[in-house]
Amino acid sequence: MLETTFQTKLIEAGCDEAGRGCLAGSVFAAAVILPPDFHHPLLNDSKQMTERRRNELRQIIEREALAWSVQEVTAERIDQINILNASIEGMNLALKALSIKPEFIVIDGNRFKTDLDIPYQTIVKGDGKYANIAAASVLAKTHRDEYMMRLAEEYPMYGWAKNKGYPTREHRLAIREHGLSPYHRLTFNSSPEQLELF
Repeated sequence: MLETTFQTKLIEAGCDEAGRGCLAGSVFAAAVILPPDFHHPLLNDSKQMTERRRNELRQIIEREALAWSVQEVTAERIDQINILNASIEGMNLALKALSIKPEFIVIDGNRFKTDLDIPYQTIVKGDGKYANIAAASVLAKTHRDEYMMRLAEEYPMYGWAKNKGYPTREHRLAIREHGLSPYHRLTFNSSPEQLELF
């Protein structure tokens, strides 16, 4: 069972991102403030759920959260500032867009920086420990998947409807055959680590 919050007496926002390890598409970040008594037995790290379950929980979270926000940082921006900074930028954008200002922030992972005057804590694998981070992971993942499904209609050859931009064998072979799309992250595909994939 997930803990409700890290700081139980404060208005707390959970933050997470989706799409950090992809070769194509934007990275999406979400921030969620849940009611203090929120509980759902199926809420967990979004990566541990089926797509159907994530979509069911997305509706519940968006309906019952006190505040939530999902923000996108494009592949072009990722190439400009790198994926870590783009993920952090997305989480800051999501936090700033919340209709309620949080008093404390919990972030999945071990890296974060902000110009917000709000205390925060990074938590490794936090999406499997705290409900508000898990909720943010569900929103970020489902909104990003929805976005990749739209891109897949424009560029069906890359299999994005299935692989969502991640470096699967199918995706790598499609890049070899068709080249890069305007949505591919150029810095990812030009690095020695990525070139070894092809």
